[in-house]
Amino acid sequence: MKIFITGSVDGLGKMAAKELHLQGHEVVLHARNAQRKRDIVQELPWAEDVLVADLSDMEQVKQLASDANDLGPFNAIIHNAGVYRSDRALIFRVNVLAPYILTCLMDRPQRLIYLNSGMHQGGRINPNSMSKGVSYSDSKFYLLLLANAVARKWSDVLVNSVNPGWVPTKMGGKGAPDDLQMGMETQVWLATSEHEDAIVSGKYFYHQQEHPYRKEADDISTQDSFFDFCHTLTGVSLP
Repeated sequence: MKIFITGSVDGLGKMAAKELHLQGHEVVLHARNAQRKRDIVQELPWAEDVLVADLSDMEQVKQLASDANDLGPFNAIIHNAGVYRSDRALIFRVNVLAPYILTCLMDRPQRLIYLNSGMHQGGRINPNSMSKGVSYSDSKFYLLLLANAVARKWSDVLVNSVNPGWVPTKMGGKGAPDDLQMGMETQVWLATSEHEDAIVSGKYFYHQQEHPYRKEADDISTQDSFFDFCHTLTGVSLP
């Protein structure tokens, strides 16, 4: 299988890339800038390619979609990239707008995985105010809204969300209590497994088990408001 992972030069994204390579899959990585690309090419020379884009820049994200399509098609795309302790406008652009644009512009894969968080439960719902900035919790609710809407609209794609837990990455901190390995393995499993439990869509997973999530993410009118706002802001829409 051929798999593309955003934010894959460190943390869970890099771990997933290494595991997928060990399993024999082709992996295309993504780095924020040229220096990070040079570093990861030296560390993981087996990578099929490393695409560069700053996900906070809308035009770079659109170019990333084009560059990825030139290398595709992909069997699976893992939207792993995200920021936590950052400016609210930056959180919106990286955590919400970038995966929206990539989902709209990249060729449709067989499987889509979005890295989420249990903190989505505390997110506020107001699509019309997103461009002013959002909290991390808000961004993860909107990302779940995106995933569930795409699962509803694209019946031929397996679309799921993964809560890796509070894991000891650079984002989560050294004292985070959850299992880092399981956080990585769940996204790899959803991207590649033929087990019946993985051949599902519109689900939210924690440690390879379906897990409860905030059901407002299934509300069609809220999904449509979200898509309308993102379309107005970016000029792109879901095929």
